Amino acid sequence: MNDENETGNSKGNPKPTPGPGMPPVVPPPPARPPTSSLPVQPPAAPAGPPPKDAPAGAAPAADAPANDSTPEDTPADDTPAAESKQTLLKAGFVVAGLVVLGLLAWWVAALIASGTQQAANQTPAPATTDSASPSAQATRGELPLDGVGALDYQLGDCFENFDPEATESRVVPCTTGHSAQLVAVHRYPESDSYPGIAALREKGREICQGAGLTDAVANYVLMQRNAYPSDTSWEQGDRRVDCYVTADKGNIIMESLIP
Repeated sequence: MNDENETGNSKGNPKPTPGPGMPPVVPPPPARPPTSSLPVQPPAAPAGPPPKDAPAGAAPAADAPANDSTPEDTPADDTPAAESKQTLLKAGFVVAGLVVLGLLAWWVAALIASGTQQAANQTPAPATTDSASPSAQATRGELPLDGVGALDYQLGDCFENFDPEATESRVVPCTTGHSAQLVAVHRYPESDSYPGIAALREKGREICQGAGLTDAVANYVLMQRNAYPSDTSWEQGDRRVDCYVTADKGNIIMESLIP
C-alpha cells in the first residue's frame, strides 16, 4: 500500500513501542477507503484467430459440433450403389423390351407364313386349254347321241348339222358325215370376272391358232369358228371358250381333223 501513518514511514523506520501505563497508539484513519477484494476467476480460454476472409470486428463463429457423418438425405457412400441400381433397372427394361419385340416379330412371321401356305393350298386352278390329243378326245360311248348340251361338249366331238348358236347338238361318230368338230377348248377360272366380248373373241382366235390339226384339213374347205359365254351364261357358271372347224357345205367331213 502507498498509505503512510504515524507509526512508520515509507522507508521502513521501526514503530515506537508505547511504554507501560501509556494508552495504545491508535493509528489515524486511512486517507482513502481500503480496496475491496474479489474472488479470482480463471482466465477465459483465448479465442482462436478469426478466419482470413472474416471482416474485422466480426464475432467469432460458434464452433460446429464435431460430427463427421454426412446428412442422411444425401448419403455420400450410397450414391454409387443407387446409380448402379438404376442402371440395372434400365438394362432390365431394355432387355424385356427386346424380348417382347422378338416375340412379336416371330408371331407376325408365323402368321404371314401360315397365310402364304393357306393361299398356296387354295390357289385356284389356272385356266386350261384342252389340247387335241387322242387322250383328250371324246369318249361318248354309243353314238350318235342327240340333245347334247353346249356345256357338255367334249374335245374331239363331231357334230351333224352343227349350229354354233344352238344350245344343244347331235354328236355323231367322226367317221360318219358331219359338218363340224370341236378342236380346242379354253376354260377360265371360276374366280374370274367377266372379261368382255372383245377379250373372249381374242381368246377364241388364240386357241384356234394353237389347235393341232391333221393333214386331212387339206381335203376340205374349212373355217374356224368360236363360241364363248355371254355375261348371262358367265353368271350361270359358263367359263369355256370353244374353237370349231366347220365345213362350208353340209356334212361332208368324213374323218377326225385332230390327232
